[in-house]
Amino acid sequence: MALFYAEEGFAVTPNIARQWAGQAPLLKEQPGFAHAFLPSGAAPRAGDLWRFPDQAASLRRIAASMGRDFYEGELAERIAAFAAATGGAISQADLAGHRCEWVEPLSMDYRGDYALHELPPNGQGIAALMALGMLDTFDPPRGDNPADLFKLPIEAMKLAFADLHEHVGDPVGMGELAAQLLDKDYLRRRAALIDPSRASVPAAGLPGHGGTVYLTAADASGMMVSFIQSNYHGFGSGVVVPGTGIALHNRGRGFSLAPGHRNQVAPGKRPMHTIIPAFITCKGDPFASFGVMGGNMQAQGHVQMMQQLVDLQRNPQAAVDAPRFRVEAGPRVMLEAHTPAHVVDTLSSCGHNIDIHPADSLDFGAAQVIQRLPHGGYIAGSDPRRDGQAVGY
Repeated sequence: MALFYAEEGFAVTPNIARQWAGQAPLLKEQPGFAHAFLPSGAAPRAGDLWRFPDQAASLRRIAASMGRDFYEGELAERIAAFAAATGGAISQADLAGHRCEWVEPLSMDYRGDYALHELPPNGQGIAALMALGMLDTFDPPRGDNPADLFKLPIEAMKLAFADLHEHVGDPVGMGELAAQLLDKDYLRRRAALIDPSRASVPAAGLPGHGGTVYLTAADASGMMVSFIQSNYHGFGSGVVVPGTGIALHNRGRGFSLAPGHRNQVAPGKRPMHTIIPAFITCKGDPFASFGVMGGNMQAQGHVQMMQQLVDLQRNPQAAVDAPRFRVEAGPRVMLEAHTPAHVVDTLSSCGHNIDIHPADSLDFGAAQVIQRLPHGGYIAGSDPRRDGQAVGY
């Protein structure tokens, strides 16, 4: 399907056109970007037909070689040669040495019967698990008091992010730290720091011491898949290998430059990153496959979706449509314009630094959800904040 759209084209949507136009001035001088993504000198407008024959040709090579051409064939040679010619650091040896890994997900029990499953570090999914572990020490939120869906999870996310940015990096160097961060006693101690009536500026704890495309699919046999991919900042680095349609990512931005930091940039290391698909089980059985695109919104979006789907038992579309918060550095709390006024007033009275964002803001991510029903059917929901749809056939 990707090959078909690259070859035959598709009509650019308003959301994509807006993002494209916004990033073009920032990236137009990057090697290969303007030739690949601004062929007429400007970003395409909404409704324009976009074709990318170079990318279609690369996808054919990748499919025919079962992926090896990207790492060991002509595409690898072209990527490495272009990097060498433009000051990049990718070599053919780097590409040939890449290996995919099958890993065991991490999980956190929630409200007794449920569990959220996330990929382990070097991703940020552990932050969602930490926040849920803290929230599980409090009573569930009540649907008749929307403020319950903001006050505690905002503080839990602050604490989880403080630990994430201090302790999480390449899994090879973390050892037992991931397990220590998810230790129930440790999370109870972190949760004890939360005062629902007062905004905090938390620091990292001491465990062990006492932008993205998301897709979820499901079939008649009960198989469910949660999948996410991202070049990070929209077009990634903005560097595009000529004649291939291959845009290089900028995930290295997730490294720290602080000497001695666990996530300090170094050869052969993987940076802490944001891309995390999610899965919920209930009593060990599949309950929902979901994801929330949008940088650090992903981990906190997962927590908010858990509260919507599990605590309030809302259907996927209602859960997706509900107003969200986003915690950012400062700390400041971003809220959507349709957040109830009394929730905004409550958070402000607690001392939170509040930013209200318009309804068409892209800052609150985009969720896609498939929930499995007891009889084997499915309910799906798709986020109106960005492009996407729920399709059954």
